[in-house]
Amino acid sequence: MKDTTDENQETDVSALCIDVSRVKSLAGEPRKSECNNAHDADPGGWTPLLVLGGATCCLGSALPAGYNIGVMNNPAHLMQSFCNDSIWEKYNVQLSSHELQILWSAIVSVFLIGGVSGSLIASWLSDRFGRKGALSVGNICGIVGAVLFLLVRTMNSVELFLIGRVIVGLSGGLATALLPMYMTEIAPLKLRGAVGVLCQLGITCGVLMGQIAGLNTVLGTPESWHIMLASFSPLCLIALLLTITLPESPKYLYIIRGEQGKALKELSRLRNMDIMLLQNEIAGLQEELAVRSTSKTWSIKRVLKEPTVRLPLFLVCLMQFGQQLSGINAVFYYSNTIFLGAGLGITGAQYATLGTGVANIGMAVISVPIMSLFSRRKVFFLSCYLCIGCLIVLRISIALLHKASFMPWVCTVSVLAYVIFYGIGLGPIPFFIGSELFDVGPRPAAMSLGSVFNWGGNFLVGMMFPLLQAAIGSYVFLIFAGAILILVQINQIYLPETRGRSTTDIAAAMTQGFKARPNATLFA
Repeated sequence: MKDTTDENQETDVSALCIDVSRVKSLAGEPRKSECNNAHDADPGGWTPLLVLGGATCCLGSALPAGYNIGVMNNPAHLMQSFCNDSIWEKYNVQLSSHELQILWSAIVSVFLIGGVSGSLIASWLSDRFGRKGALSVGNICGIVGAVLFLLVRTMNSVELFLIGRVIVGLSGGLATALLPMYMTEIAPLKLRGAVGVLCQLGITCGVLMGQIAGLNTVLGTPESWHIMLASFSPLCLIALLLTITLPESPKYLYIIRGEQGKALKELSRLRNMDIMLLQNEIAGLQEELAVRSTSKTWSIKRVLKEPTVRLPLFLVCLMQFGQQLSGINAVFYYSNTIFLGAGLGITGAQYATLGTGVANIGMAVISVPIMSLFSRRKVFFLSCYLCIGCLIVLRISIALLHKASFMPWVCTVSVLAYVIFYGIGLGPIPFFIGSELFDVGPRPAAMSLGSVFNWGGNFLVGMMFPLLQAAIGSYVFLIFAGAILILVQINQIYLPETRGRSTTDIAAAMTQGFKARPNATLFA
């Protein structure tokens, strides 16, 4: 037999969920003592559950994605040698250097194909199994991929190597699409930008850890490179276990699943305060639910066809694609050569390259408070213009590398400065801007498509950079500068300021597509 007190409380909560006018009244014009407290309460701070959610997603989803990007560089010759020997022993075929390079390119690039695939299914997974469930699927993929890596040497199988790379790529694609969405949905309005940075922070930390693990003094040896490949898996396992304790996204429960009572309980857990003190957030959920109830389910196909979301979808895909065309991965690739030219020696150049990774992480950490204090537009444009300047200086200094004794150091400073300025805005903002431009309905599909463009841009730069570098040398950095300039010019016209505004207001300002020009009317 139920307790009558609990039953009455559940009835009150249900009434609160259903009666929109009462919620708005309580939020705007408090009539009871609880509502006065709600007016005074500040639900916008970091709570233990929000911190745990951020740490779990950052370390258990984003960091493994970055690790699998950075781990393939330093010990590449060891893994290529294994592939060559394995093909000879199993198939009695001796690969030429060109054929071996093609095989190695396939092993490296198939990770990006897995990333695109993960991005495409992230939308369906997040609506079908919830944000937590979809993140757990990504963690499981990471663990399975790591197990396959551990078996590569034992089974003497290049095929397992390829399959493992596809599966960890799938995990990475899910992480980049799901993590920003989940974190911005569980965070209060004023922390939305700060938690949006966590994806970029985790990836940069992972790249650095992969670079360190690949050193010949760590795990980059003929006997342990397969262990090196799988070393990220404990983080996935821990994250998988911790995800069980995390709250589901209240927005997902309230708006997508229609489980209002459960959504309010999760919201209360997240904010660590009584539900009666969260009237403004409940009113926001009611508004989004009212909008969604008048529309059909948002699939990727519908998002692509729907005119009212055409502009924000274009901006999300453009910023994700443009982030990769900025050439950040190419600069990391070229940095070792530049540091060698500066006379640092092989060992010194390796550690200087690690220094760029440390700088990238440092800026990702600094960008957390920056996102909370400054407008998205100003930070993004400042970051872009400074990166353009660094790329131009880098191109000039490389051309004059042997003309003046100080030029190698100008190159070195240019690389470090580029990494720092990239980490302020161009790195983190594209990952989470979709969560601020879209309502909760079309958000999963839009974030998935944006992630596809990010991984696609990564794949394009990875394939084209060596060819362009061989054809035009360091002029390739001017191409990257031009891509950033185009990105800035388009966003100056169409990107609205999102800091401190509800997604409902932002989405409403862009319903007329490219004719709307929300920035021209709202943010001169």
